[in-house]
Amino acid sequence: MGKLTLSGKELRGIGYPESPVISIAMQVMEKHYKHASKSEALEILKAILSAPENYADNKILGTIAGKLMPASKAEGSQVSLNNQGIPFNIFGREHIEEGALHQMYQAARLPISVAGALMPDAHAGYGLPIGGVLATDNAVIPYGVGVDIGCRMCLSVFDIAPKELAQKDGFFIKTLQRETLFGSGKQFDQAEEHEVMDHALFGQLPLLRPLHGRAWKQLGTSGSGNHFVEFGVVEVGEKDAVLGIEPGQWLGLLSHSGSRSLGANIANHYTKLAKSKRRLPGEASNLAWLTLDEEEGMEYWLAMNLAGDYAAACHEVIHRKIARALGRQPMRIVENHHNFAWKEMYEGRELIVHRKGATPAGKDVLGIIPGSMTAPGFIVKGKDVSAAVFSASHGAGRKMSRSKAMASITKKEMKDVLQKHGVILIGGGLDEAPHAYKDIELVMESQRALVEVTGKFTPKIVRMDGC
Repeated sequence: MGKLTLSGKELRGIGYPESPVISIAMQVMEKHYKHASKSEALEILKAILSAPENYADNKILGTIAGKLMPASKAEGSQVSLNNQGIPFNIFGREHIEEGALHQMYQAARLPISVAGALMPDAHAGYGLPIGGVLATDNAVIPYGVGVDIGCRMCLSVFDIAPKELAQKDGFFIKTLQRETLFGSGKQFDQAEEHEVMDHALFGQLPLLRPLHGRAWKQLGTSGSGNHFVEFGVVEVGEKDAVLGIEPGQWLGLLSHSGSRSLGANIANHYTKLAKSKRRLPGEASNLAWLTLDEEEGMEYWLAMNLAGDYAAACHEVIHRKIARALGRQPMRIVENHHNFAWKEMYEGRELIVHRKGATPAGKDVLGIIPGSMTAPGFIVKGKDVSAAVFSASHGAGRKMSRSKAMASITKKEMKDVLQKHGVILIGGGLDEAPHAYKDIELVMESQRALVEVTGKFTPKIVRMDGC
């Protein structure tokens, strides 16, 4: 007998309302009743629909029943932090500011925390620090994932000689200007086509329904801050079986952006819900969580995964349009999420692993770890180190806040460093100047045990917000 699969149409056919309960019911039944027949599963769902109060205390089916019962008002409970937190490993301690360490120590004291690690690019953020990795028991922390859900790196490698970047720089500059769009509120006049926009959840979750139109017009755009799309040189010294690129130099297209306003709305909405349900002391309040046994937690999990798929689709659109302009298909694409949570096995248990500005680094998992607009990035594959909760840094990491960078770096200093490295910058501000970032070589040295370098990317033409 095959595994159980249900459709929204089938649930609507037995009377289920057009609401988030459909996605929740499908997920619960397909996970816990995967060997039941479809007719058996539908009979169970009919019984819950007719008398949801009879299933309210059921450990498995109660989640579905709860969605079918009138909402009850309940005040959030006060939650105390543990006196002693879980132990966690710190990589590159000498490069990490005290604010990030403090935030990680707080996260380690949560009652739900099981394992954690701090990456060498870490700096303070909201909730978890940027570069923080936290594994929890059946709970997800919206601000442990972050506001820009599913922010990711994507690298397309083309069989084009890198010397063309200098010989035809005007063409490559115009391509980035024509095919990309930057800015927190920017959107295209004409929406791009992609199957992610047909996801049923857009019609089932009340939060997402009004966001659909804007998300569609922002598909293939990038935000502000450290988001970029850039051309550069990919260098591969030795052929790696996992990467699969021949040794040599190739033209690369690298992008960094996330789920735009869609992810921000999801993050903020469910953080408010989490804070209302679990009141944590002081600045630890940003670490409020939702369990995957409760409606809000399951809703967030579904919405978070949709935001991750949407972020991936944004990169797909960007790379597809630019590949079309180049008249070539990439010979290899490498990409990876950060600002996300995964269900993973850790020491024999399924846990929720949050990587806030950290790259998955399981065995042979490929990823890109960028430096800055003048520093190289690295193509890596994971070494599956449990002490790091199978993670690595997501970049060089900031050594200056945005305000400090803008106050202490001059336009001339930025122009000089760009000229020194032969980089053409379109847009970008002093807050993203190379001086504001840690030395990527030192960061990589601090995580030699976590990843193996299989290639290198050197930026040459960089586009960011501000143009």
